[in-house]
Amino acid sequence: MENLPAYVGTIFILTTILTVVLFFNAAGRSKIVLYILLSWMTIQGMIGQTAFLKQTDEIPPRLALMVAPTLLLIIILFITKKGRSFVDRLNLKTLTILHSVRVPVELVLLWLSIYRYVPQIMTFKGMNLDILSGISAPLIYYLVFMRSHIKKSILLFWNLICLGLLFNIIIIAVLSAPFPFQQFGLDLPNIAVLYFPFNWLPTVVVPIVLLSHLASIRQLLKARLIN
Repeated sequence: MENLPAYVGTIFILTTILTVVLFFNAAGRSKIVLYILLSWMTIQGMIGQTAFLKQTDEIPPRLALMVAPTLLLIIILFITKKGRSFVDRLNLKTLTILHSVRVPVELVLLWLSIYRYVPQIMTFKGMNLDILSGISAPLIYYLVFMRSHIKKSILLFWNLICLGLLFNIIIIAVLSAPFPFQQFGLDLPNIAVLYFPFNWLPTVVVPIVLLSHLASIRQLLKARLIN
């Protein structure tokens, strides 16, 4: 990625760090959570600087193997008693504002598209509307938690909509990657996620954003059932 300006990678690294810090705060500044996140970032960072992810003709793709542990962890959190207890203790306010990191993520994707490392379909100029989640997060946070101008039922609806937008870009990104089942960006595949630091997007940032939505939805649904 020699022709890519250094600021693109720098901004993404800072965005990833901000995502981890916000989730660390949402988890009550748990040292265990921080150690797990930093260890995972380090492992993925080291892998991203090797040729391991560049081998893309295998099924399942090697990148999928790197994402699988985070998905398994999320499943474990929701099917075990201790896991659900952890999820229910996450700070809903911080989980909400965390989604603002999706704005710089989308800007990074736009720059990567300009320098031909991801197809335009993965940006807000294409079929990715995920930037709306990031733009609306501070507003939703302000209206729900600072002014109480809207009910938390709206927060639930917002989380569901934004979760849908997240799944939309995940599907587009997977089908744009140079894997055997690629459907989009055939002339310009999504190769950025095969390189450091952008491999942190599917292995660190997206899992945290996904967990934040799922935890928020669980807490809000649980509160509605109690009330």
